[in-house]
Amino acid sequence: MTITLSDQDKSTLRIAAYGAVTLMTAAGAAGQPHKIATNGSIALGSATGLIGHVLADHPEAKDLTGRSVAEIADRVLPALTTAMNLLKRQDPAEADNFRKTVLVAAESAQMPQDRPSPAAAEMVRKITEALDAAVPDRPELQKAIEEIVESGFLGVALRVRDEQGEWAGSAGAAELGGTAKPPVHGHARIGSNTKTFTATLVLQLVAEGKIHLDTPAADYLPELGLDRRITVRMLLQHTSGLFNFTGEVYDDGTIVHGIPVPYSTTGREWVDKRFHTYKPEDLVRLSLSKPARFEPGTGWSYSNTNYVLARLLIEKVTGRSLAEEMQRRILDPLGLTGTVVPDASPEIPEPHAHVYYRYEDTTIDITRHNPSWVSTGGDMISTSQDLATFISALVSGKLLPAPLLAEMCTPHSTGLPNMDYGLGVFVQRTDCGGTVITHNGGTVGSAALMYTTPDGGKTLTAVLNWVDDADMSVAAAFQNAQKRLVNEVFCGTAQPAN
Repeated sequence: MTITLSDQDKSTLRIAAYGAVTLMTAAGAAGQPHKIATNGSIALGSATGLIGHVLADHPEAKDLTGRSVAEIADRVLPALTTAMNLLKRQDPAEADNFRKTVLVAAESAQMPQDRPSPAAAEMVRKITEALDAAVPDRPELQKAIEEIVESGFLGVALRVRDEQGEWAGSAGAAELGGTAKPPVHGHARIGSNTKTFTATLVLQLVAEGKIHLDTPAADYLPELGLDRRITVRMLLQHTSGLFNFTGEVYDDGTIVHGIPVPYSTTGREWVDKRFHTYKPEDLVRLSLSKPARFEPGTGWSYSNTNYVLARLLIEKVTGRSLAEEMQRRILDPLGLTGTVVPDASPEIPEPHAHVYYRYEDTTIDITRHNPSWVSTGGDMISTSQDLATFISALVSGKLLPAPLLAEMCTPHSTGLPNMDYGLGVFVQRTDCGGTVITHNGGTVGSAALMYTTPDGGKTLTAVLNWVDDADMSVAAAFQNAQKRLVNEVFCGTAQPAN
């Protein structure tokens, strides 16, 4: 039987699942559920007709009296898995909503309890595993990430949304010496994907008339003494010529250092200062103390300085912090609960894989470190799920009006092969002749990939963890991994990872 879900059907599925899971996690050892569970059973009873067929033998309150939590789970988990599979095939975004609803129900049911029972905690774990297991069988994707791990990475977690539904899987290890795979819903430092979020926020302010793309950035930030030829557009497009405060490598091979970074000769200094807090204004002033790479608007050069200025611009115009504006304008509207603007906090939410740095024959865990050293050039934390939701919503026009979205995705030549840049996004041609909108990000020991077709219908997001070093030994493997996954997902072909 082929089932096509209406919007009302999807809403009913969420309500029914909330009731079922509340019953499961709130039921006490004596089989006496809390009042919230009773209310949940009423909602669950609304799953009639088509949705009743999907949930099959959904339990009612009277059926659960005296039942153990394990017995309740046996009744509910198969229905949740069935519903999740159906949603992932028809509406991956709604599958995200369904998953979040179920987990909120599990957490809410335990809140009134002073000491949640071990049985209830075990059920929450089983619920999460059941939802994560509800994915299509995609052996070619699993094989791809396993080969990527073999090429030199500690772990890879991949998420693909396409015409076959949503698939998420992982390979390798979450930490050195461990056997557990990286969590498919794990948090990771997403590096320069931060720039796409930041550019989107700036363009929202452009849409409201609070910022103008072709106005000198100095008009908004007069206290910094910026070259008046540098416009807001040039910041987002990397055509300002401003020195990159994380260092520059010139065409003749000359390296000019900025702040200590994990690479080249400053690796040990970065390790020693990895909990130091850098102020955005100080990073900009360091950049301005160095010669520009070129006259504004006459070239292209990737510079983290541009996006720290974008942050200061947002904060100056709105009167609020970047974190507040990001939450209010992007994260909350899209339900991106796994995404964080950490500012100077070294913490990263659970679950997450670990990342490492090797120097002088010593390997240390640098999962916790202060990301203010890169600031808005790449400090955000997210999940592959949130990245997929964000990039799809962006290109689908849910965050920006059509004219500004078109400007954002209009490619500007960078001088690099197949690496044209818009405003906060790369526009690339695939090997099979298609176009993808992307912005990957790498930070020490961690990286995040984010690709979508221009209509948002197919997305690839991934997080990788590894043991990094001053020589960036995995750089070539990282490039191969990106190409391997893009070819597999967007072209249906792949070359083995080197």
